Amino acid sequence: MTNVPIDPLPFYIVLQELRSLEACGRLFKDAVAPHGFVAFACGELDLADRDRNVMYIAEWPADWKRYYFESGFIHRDPIINALNVFRRPFAFGDIVRDPRFSNLDDELLRTATEHGWSQGLVLPVARGGARFGMVSLIGQGEPVEGALYASLCLMSECLLTHVRMLVQSGEASAATAGLSPREIETMRLVAVGCSDIEIAARLGISESTAHKHVESARRRLKAKSRAEMAAVGVSFGLASA
Repeated sequence: MTNVPIDPLPFYIVLQELRSLEACGRLFKDAVAPHGFVAFACGELDLADRDRNVMYIAEWPADWKRYYFESGFIHRDPIINALNVFRRPFAFGDIVRDPRFSNLDDELLRTATEHGWSQGLVLPVARGGARFGMVSLIGQGEPVEGALYASLCLMSECLLTHVRMLVQSGEASAATAGLSPREIETMRLVAVGCSDIEIAARLGISESTAHKHVESARRRLKAKSRAEMAAVGVSFGLASA
């Protein structure tokens, strides 16, 4: 592992040709691996309601992924909590050294030790209010710095922008707060102004079934109205206005 910077241009050029989240994840993982990073995730976060978070890619060990989503750890994740403080890229060391995060989760520290994780890098992208896009990298070895740090941040933002576009356009799907594929379809149609009758016609289903899917999506996204549901979908990159 070295602190030699990466030229982001070749990565960016190849990334633009990819049309699946899996291919984008492989490209990014191969690009950051020589610098000690062994796992990463990217998605959209709502600090006000973490049950609505959208994970585009979670390239994590199976045991950590299972623990993270099934134990409710997302509600106390110090990396996500740090977004209330840091509005710029930050390293895991910044959290450890900051007295505001002195009470770190013992399970997190134990898991990091078991996997040999000793460094991390987080790129937050403010979406307004409590909403953020985020790429989080986990690795081994000494923390990156200087020009390499900048290169990794730039590549992370390119990845997040591209995979968000793939999901928003419907070319790819992601783990979306428990929404089913049909609920996502109906939510996207509501976002472009379709009524239940129009949704039913486009999807070849009955009006009552269309309404049921719309209402189910609205409840899962904890929206008070169809308009709010559409706005949430657009803000998380699940739909286009």
